[in-house]
Amino acid sequence: MVVPRAPELPQPDQDEEMLVPHQDVVEGPQPMEESASTVENQLMPDPSTSRFTWSIENFFKRNGRKHYSDDFVVGGYKWRVLVFPRGNNGDHLSMYLDVADSHLLPPGWSRYAQFSLAVVNQLDSKMSIRKEATHQFNARESDWGFTSFMPSMDLCDLSKGYVVNDKCIIEAEVAVRKIFDFWNYDSKKMTGYVGLKNQGATCYMNSLLQTLYHIPYFRKAVYHMPTTENDTPSGSIPLALQSLFYKLQHSDNSVATKELTKSFGWDSYDSFMQHDVQELNRVLCEKLENKMKGTTVEGAIQKLFEGHHMNYIECINVDYKSTRKESFYDLALDVKGCSDVYASFDKYVAVERLEGDNKYQSEEHGLQDAKKGMLFIDFPPVLQLQLKRFEYDFVRDAMVKINDRYEFPLQLDLDKDDGKYLSPEADRSVRNLYTLHSVLVHSGGVNGGHYYAFIRPTLSDQWYKFDDERVTKEDMKRALEEQYGGEEELPHTNPGLNTTPLRFTKHSNAYMLVYIRESDKEKIICDLDEEDISEHLKVSLRKEQEEKEYKKKEKAEAHMFTALKVARDSDLKEQIGRHVYFDLVDFDKINSYCAPKDISVNDIKVELSKEFGIPVESQRFWVWAKRQNSTYRPSRPLNMQEENTAIGMLKVATTVSKLQNSEVRLFLEFHFRQENQPIVPPVKTEEDILLFFKLYDPEKEYLRYVGNFFVKASGKPSDIVERLNVIAGFPSDEDIELYEEVKFEPIVMCEPIESNASFHSSQIDDGDIICYQKRCLPDKMDQYRYPTVSSFFEYVRNKQVVRFRLLEKPKEDDFSLELSKCFTYDDVVEKVAHQLGLDEPSKIRLTQHNPFSHQPNTHHIKYRGVNYLSDMLQHHTQMCDILYYETLDIPLPELEGLKTLRVAFQNATNYEVSFHIMRSPKSNTLFYLIEELKSKVELSCNDAEFRLFEVYLHKIRKVHQPGDTIDSVSDQYGPLRIEEVPEEEKNAGPRDRLVHVYHFFKDNHLNQYFGEPFFFLIRDGEVLADIKVRIQKRLKIPDEQFLKKQKSVYGPWEHHLGLEHTATTQKRSFLASQNRHSFEKPVKIYN
Repeated sequence: MVVPRAPELPQPDQDEEMLVPHQDVVEGPQPMEESASTVENQLMPDPSTSRFTWSIENFFKRNGRKHYSDDFVVGGYKWRVLVFPRGNNGDHLSMYLDVADSHLLPPGWSRYAQFSLAVVNQLDSKMSIRKEATHQFNARESDWGFTSFMPSMDLCDLSKGYVVNDKCIIEAEVAVRKIFDFWNYDSKKMTGYVGLKNQGATCYMNSLLQTLYHIPYFRKAVYHMPTTENDTPSGSIPLALQSLFYKLQHSDNSVATKELTKSFGWDSYDSFMQHDVQELNRVLCEKLENKMKGTTVEGAIQKLFEGHHMNYIECINVDYKSTRKESFYDLALDVKGCSDVYASFDKYVAVERLEGDNKYQSEEHGLQDAKKGMLFIDFPPVLQLQLKRFEYDFVRDAMVKINDRYEFPLQLDLDKDDGKYLSPEADRSVRNLYTLHSVLVHSGGVNGGHYYAFIRPTLSDQWYKFDDERVTKEDMKRALEEQYGGEEELPHTNPGLNTTPLRFTKHSNAYMLVYIRESDKEKIICDLDEEDISEHLKVSLRKEQEEKEYKKKEKAEAHMFTALKVARDSDLKEQIGRHVYFDLVDFDKINSYCAPKDISVNDIKVELSKEFGIPVESQRFWVWAKRQNSTYRPSRPLNMQEENTAIGMLKVATTVSKLQNSEVRLFLEFHFRQENQPIVPPVKTEEDILLFFKLYDPEKEYLRYVGNFFVKASGKPSDIVERLNVIAGFPSDEDIELYEEVKFEPIVMCEPIESNASFHSSQIDDGDIICYQKRCLPDKMDQYRYPTVSSFFEYVRNKQVVRFRLLEKPKEDDFSLELSKCFTYDDVVEKVAHQLGLDEPSKIRLTQHNPFSHQPNTHHIKYRGVNYLSDMLQHHTQMCDILYYETLDIPLPELEGLKTLRVAFQNATNYEVSFHIMRSPKSNTLFYLIEELKSKVELSCNDAEFRLFEVYLHKIRKVHQPGDTIDSVSDQYGPLRIEEVPEEEKNAGPRDRLVHVYHFFKDNHLNQYFGEPFFFLIRDGEVLADIKVRIQKRLKIPDEQFLKKQKSVYGPWEHHLGLEHTATTQKRSFLASQNRHSFEKPVKIYN
C-alpha cells in the first residue's frame, strides 16, 4: 500500500536507543517510534521553530520522581520538557518532550514535530549530549523521547561538567510542522492537475514525465505520432505515452504508469530500481526520436532540445585555429565550487592555456602556445540543465551527494556580458533570454531518496508541486530559494542564554532545471485541440473509463449484494480431469451470481430453476467446509430454517464459506429418473452418506468424474461395486480397486479401501471422494507409467512444466518440458540433453531463476549440487518455473575442477595487447598458465620472462608470482594482466627501481585516476626530463598530447609515477558518468 510521504527530516543515529513515550517501563521490548513515512498526513513546508533552555537549580536535591519545565510555545502549541533525574525505572537519565495542554485538547487532535533534547556540558559545550527525534503527537502518545538519554553515572560525575554547582542545563529545540489532511485531498479540484502513481521507485520517472507533459509542443508531437486501434499500450511506446498524456489531461484522479513501463520492456524489478533522471530523459528522447522518423513529427525532439557548441584550439603567436562543432540535448553543470548557474557556465567556457610542457602541436607551425575552450553556437528553445549533485569521492572511494547551496535565477540571460558564452559564428539576432519552467528536486542521499518537480505550466507566477499522486499549489520561494540546497538555521526562543544557532544540511535540492526561451514560449506553450488526439485513442480511453465507472459503481453497491457461487455435477464433470484433479471443483471457474443480501435461499431456488431448468422442489443445497487436512468438500445440506433465511444473514460458522468479499459457496444436489425427469431428493438420515466418485484409466492416464450417490454408513464398498461398474461401462463382475482420496497437501494421500469393512468403520463421511479403477495385476504393472490412481496423483502433484532459456538470452523462452519435481539432477539434465539432441548430459550447465530481479542467479548450479528439480525451482520461499541452460564444450564436473580466467597479454616489443580465455586446474600454479599462453601468443623472444598482475580502479592491485596457485587469482575487476618483461629490466642494476605508473588529473585538489597503469624502470641517477622522454616513447604519444608529468610518492611501501593530464575534454567525459547513483544500473528501453 502506498501512503503519503512526509518530507525528509534528520533521523537519529542508528545506534541510538529506541524512542518511547514516558509511560512506565515494562518487561520486554518497548514500542518503537513510528517513522515519518507512516504519518498519514502531508506536512506543510514552513515549520515554526524555536529553542527553549531550562536551567534546573538544586538538581540533586529535588524531591519527586519526575519534573516538568515551564511551558513554552512553538507553532501556536504549548510544550514542556519532562525529566526523570534518577531514570524512568532504569539507570539512565530519562527525558521527553511533552504536549503541555494535551488534557484540554479536543478528541482526535494531532501535531507533528521534529525536535532535539540536550544536556549542556557547562565545561565544554562541544561535549554536550544531544539527541534528535521526530514524532506525531496525539492523545495516545502525548509525550515522546528517550528513556535512556545518558548514563546516570556520567551525570553524577561532577568532573564531567553536566551538573555544575548542582545546576543542570537542558535545551529543547522544536520544529512544528502543520499537518494537512491529504487522504481527502483532491488534486484536480484544488489545482486542475492530477499526479502519477508510484510503482515502487518510479518517482524519478514521474517527475520527468510531468515536466515533459507540461511542455505542450512536446505533448502535441507525441499525440501526432502514428498509432492504430490494433496497437496495445503495453507493446507500443508511442501509444502508451499518448494514453498517459490523455489521461493526465482528462482524468480526475492520479494516473498509473504501468502500461508505459511495460512498453519499455520493464518488469516489476525495474519498477523498484531507482535510475537517473538525466539518463532516462536521454534514452526516452532517443527512442521517441527514432520512432518519429518518417512521420509528420520527424525532428520534433531536435527542434525542442538540440543546441550546438564549438570546441576550439587557437594559437596565440601564429594565425591558426582548429574548431569542431558538436550538438547537445542537455548540459551537465558543475555544482561543486560554483555558487550559481552563471558560475557553472563561466566554468563551462573557461579558457585553458596550453603552454610550457603542455604546448599545442600544430601541423603547420609545430609546438605553439595556445588557448583551448568551448563556446556555444546556439541554444535550444527548451534548455535542460542537469545539475551534477552526485560525484565520486576518491578519498572516501564512494559516490557522494553535493548538497552545497547553488542558486538559479527565474530568468536566465545567456547573452550577458556581451554574449561571452557565444561563439563568433552564433546568430546574435536571437535573444537568449530564458524563463524557468521546471525544477526537478532530489530529496535524500546518494543511496536513495525521492524525486518530485515544481512546474509552472503556463509560465505564470503560480507554481505547482508534482509529487507522485499529489499536486499542490506552491509559491515562488518554495520552488526556487528552498531548492538551492546548503544549510538551514533554526532560530532561538530565548537567544540570550545561548547564541549558537542550530544548523542542519538541506538534503532536498534542485537536480534538473528546464528553461524556455522567451522568444519561443508562444510556440512551446501552445494550445492543444481535440483534433490533435487520434479518434481511436479517445474511443479506447472512453471505453476504459466507462469500465472503470461500472466497476466503481459495482464496488459502491457491493455492500447491498452477496456473491453466490453454486457448483453442480456438470461443473465437476467439466473440470475434473482437465485442470482439476484433487478435490472436486475450482470455484474461480464457477459463474458468480449477484444476489441481494435480503433475498432468502428459497427465493434463490426460484431464480435458479429458471437458470438451470431444475424445479424448486428438486433442488437441495449443501454447504462447503474446509477440513483440517486442507481439503474442501460439501459438508451438509441446509436445513429448512436456513433456507428461509436471507442469504446476507446466512451464518453457519465453519460450514458456509463466507469469504472476505462476502462470497457464499453452495453445492446443488438434484436427482433424475431414468427418463431424465427431475425428482425430489430423497430424505437424508444420519445413516445416509453422500459420496463423490472418480474413475481412473491407467492406460490413457485419464481421470474423470462419474457422479455422486448416497450409501449407507453400515454398508460396505463391496455392496456398490456392481453399480460402479455399470456407471463406468465395465462388465458387472469386473474386479475393481477402490481408493479414498484423503488429501494432497503437503503430500498426496490416496489409500486403498477395504471392500468388506463398513463405510462407518473406514471413517467415510459426507463429501468424501472415492476413486476407482480396474484392478491392475502385478504382471501388468510395468505396462503403465502410473498403474494405480495413487501413483497418478503423485505424478500430477509433482508435475511441473519448466520453461528453459538460453543463458545468453534471459528474456526469451527457448523450449518447455514437462518434468516431475521429484526428478533428480541427473534426470533433469538428461531430459534437457535429449531435447537438444546432445549425447553427453554432463555438458549441460543449469542456472536458477531469481523471481525478484527476473534475471538468472549470479551463480550456476554445481554438478549434482542440488538433489531434486523442486530445489532448482525454489528461490528462498518462492517457487518459479524457469531455468537457464548453456551447452559447454567440456563436461561440467571437469569444468568445475578448472578455473576460467580472462587474460590480457602484452608484447614487450610493440606493446600490443591480445585477450584470451584460459582454463587451467585450480590447483595448478601460474607457471602452467604461462606455458599454455605461450602457444597462443606471439613472443618478442624465445627466452621471454613474464610478469602477472591485477588492476583495480586504474591502479595495480596485486602482483602475482609464477608459483601462486591459479585459484588465488581473481578476474572480478578485469582480466589478469600478463606481460613480457622488457629487455631493459632484465639488465637492471642494484640501485635501479621498478615503479608503477598511473594516469590521473586533478579535480578540486583531488587525484582522479583513469586509463591503464604500467610498470616502468627508473635507472639510478636518471633525471626526470629523461624519464619523460622514455615514457613518451613507451606510450607513443605525440608531443602536443604529452602533458605534464610529476613524480609522487604515496605510502611507505611503494613508489609511483603519476602522469598528470590537464586536458579538460578527458576530465569532462570522465565526470559525465559520475553524476549517477552508485547503486543504479543503466536505464534500458527495450522496445
